[in-house]
Amino acid sequence: MPYKEKKVEKLYYAIGEVARMFHVNTSLIRFWEKEFDIIKPRKNKKGNRFFTKQDINNLHLIYHLVKEKGMTLNGAKKKLKENKDDTTNNFEIIKSLTEIKNLLLEIKENL
Repeated sequence: MPYKEKKVEKLYYAIGEVARMFHVNTSLIRFWEKEFDIIKPRKNKKGNRFFTKQDINNLHLIYHLVKEKGMTLNGAKKKLKENKDDTTNNFEIIKSLTEIKNLLLEIKENL
């Protein structure tokens, strides 16, 4: 059986990497960190931020609410405070459906 290299997943991401993931400035990531208490990156002695996978998932949820759905920051905060579980579940469903759509479009192009 041939050797398969495991995909290495990072534990921590620098703020620049996170900003590139979302195609935004690092200042927006820092601003959202101050505004939303669900984002808690670790900081080293120099003050550099390191985001975990959970932080990135929370940022993705905030990005979805604010940038894609057009909610205000106060509206997004209120929605996350009132029913974070429902919001997270709805977002996961939307994310899965988008991935399925992209896969089907890719299959269609290959036909």
